[in-house]
Amino acid sequence: MFSAAGLTSQGQPVKEVNGNLVSTTANSAINIDHSQWDRLLKKYVDEEGLVNYKGFQKDREALDQYLLLLSSQKPADDWSVQELLAYYINTYNAYTVDLILDHYPLKSIKDISGAWTKGIVPIGGSKLSLGGIENGILRKMGEPRIHFAINCASFSCPKLFNEAFTAAKINEQLDAVTKEFINSDKNDISAKNPKLSSIFNWYKKDYLVDGEPNVIRYINQYSKMKIAPDATLDYLEYDWNLNEQKLK
Repeated sequence: MFSAAGLTSQGQPVKEVNGNLVSTTANSAINIDHSQWDRLLKKYVDEEGLVNYKGFQKDREALDQYLLLLSSQKPADDWSVQELLAYYINTYNAYTVDLILDHYPLKSIKDISGAWTKGIVPIGGSKLSLGGIENGILRKMGEPRIHFAINCASFSCPKLFNEAFTAAKINEQLDAVTKEFINSDKNDISAKNPKLSSIFNWYKKDYLVDGEPNVIRYINQYSKMKIAPDATLDYLEYDWNLNEQKLK
């Protein structure tokens, strides 16, 4: 999932975030309307980030319309970095939900062969994989908060945020999901013996502070409990069970 799943951008534009990201719809040739996805998320994702896949299944037509909107776009260099971030994060999350629905019911996304490596996302004449969007595009944009915005349909993943990401709110949204994840029970943070999500191990090179990878300093920017600089990091086992609401 984390290396073989596509390290090239497959011709997609990759823009790096330079300095602090500012939310804005300006300076972009296009502003995509993600409101359809926003409505679906508010309807079928609860405050815990758990998903009502049965409900989504019944609303497949609305999801299909949104996926069609995404694939009808051709991201280009005249899109702003904010617009590209919102587009690719929403695309990753929406196509992940769609992938689960294609195989539903199931216990885990890992039961799906090639979940991250098969080209299932049609964009601009290419068929991208979920791993390709994550590793070949989003990770190359130099914005480590994307790791808390994309959702891999599993309990140990960051929550599926129940609103669509937009260029107008992207910085605040990325901050919100990062703070939420770091301070949640997905990590057991203490000063001396922190046990962290494996996300901080798999992508440790991405968590830059002052241009250098430093997981502890990165977490301490957002964590209520600060980790001592010399603490030894342990990593929690990842729960790949489906992030599904238990419906009564």
